[in-house]
Amino acid sequence: MMSYELFIGLRYLKAKRKQTFISVITFISILGITVGVTALIIVLSVMNGFEENLKEKILGINANIVVTSFGKGLKDYDRVTGEVKKLNGVIGATPFTYNQAMISGNTGTLGVVVRGVDTKTIGSVTVLPDKIKKGSLEGINAAFSGHTGGSTKGALPGIVLGKELARTIGAGVGDTVAVISPLGAMTAAGPAPRMAQFNVAGIFELGMYEYDSTLAFTSLDSAQKFFRLGNAASGVEVKIRDIYEADKIADNIMTSLKGSYWTRTWMEMNKNLFSALKLEKAAMFIILTLIILVAALNIISTLIMVVMEKGKDISILKSLGATSGSVMKIFMIEGLIIGFTGTLLGAIIGCAAALNLEAIVHLVEEIFRFRVLPPSVYYIDKFPSKVEPSFVIVIALVSIGISFLATLYPSWQASRFDPVEGLRYE
Repeated sequence: MMSYELFIGLRYLKAKRKQTFISVITFISILGITVGVTALIIVLSVMNGFEENLKEKILGINANIVVTSFGKGLKDYDRVTGEVKKLNGVIGATPFTYNQAMISGNTGTLGVVVRGVDTKTIGSVTVLPDKIKKGSLEGINAAFSGHTGGSTKGALPGIVLGKELARTIGAGVGDTVAVISPLGAMTAAGPAPRMAQFNVAGIFELGMYEYDSTLAFTSLDSAQKFFRLGNAASGVEVKIRDIYEADKIADNIMTSLKGSYWTRTWMEMNKNLFSALKLEKAAMFIILTLIILVAALNIISTLIMVVMEKGKDISILKSLGATSGSVMKIFMIEGLIIGFTGTLLGAIIGCAAALNLEAIVHLVEEIFRFRVLPPSVYYIDKFPSKVEPSFVIVIALVSIGISFLATLYPSWQASRFDPVEGLRYE
């Protein structure tokens, strides 16, 4: 059975003919809450989508965990790779080398990172084999002869370049590029840079400018010979089933190997980036919550006007035995209904818009004839959006909480209404 407080609170939401203005203010209050909740859900969903998209691209080419040793290089990388693969939660492991060099093509010279990889196992850890747009990753397995120049094209070792890197230096599949290492041999005149020619075996595109413009891959054997690493690798890259268990699995790796090894997880390697994203998300939440606060002011003004309008009604209710608490409850219920309605509508509209954001953005682009996110600038092929139920619940609770707080003062004022004053001139 409906309590009389709830019945009266619902009844006060329906304006009489002479109270149309109050009804409009009530509608505006609901609309304000709706807009605030919708904006919060859409913006945070887009930020979640960007973070997820960025995480996929970073972890697509980088390992979840890197294992290396103290000292100069990891010499027993074959044993380490085998041991790591046996651990629970590990999907794949592959040795790698990491060195800086200069690369020169037909139209330019750039500083790059040259990574030596094992083509047999790299696919179990990174997405590199799937991102080759031209040529073949297998082409990097051509033997390194050690010549610094003058070799025939067929004898050259292979290398794959990022799309932007290849475009900048003017190199394509089948072209010859010169790779120069600053760590060269000692001569009578001092240290001389080491240079060798490589054949461009393929072009890859990872979708991130930083990687596509600064990364080059060659075979593990070629990297070891060119950079004179001997039979050592820089470390072993590891991919795990659950990226959020990286710390736990890293500890298991250290326990299993029992030696002068150390590990780094993807969270440690990208700590600053993801911390900045988290801080930005928190800042946006606080800023957009101000929209709901502005809407809450409308709730306060609406209830104050209703209290002023319903002075005679309050006096009659108190004369019939209604307590101050009951009167207060009536106006709190009215304010909460406004807040709850606005929150519910905002959650529905916000989730629907966030889940179909790509289609909405495409429609806007078609209507106004412009690109919201030009691929040449942002390097993403779609507008990212990810709706997290936990965020929606938090936003809804915050919205209803603010709406509740907005009802306290007007409801308290109504509860203090003197029935004698209200009925004196009636």
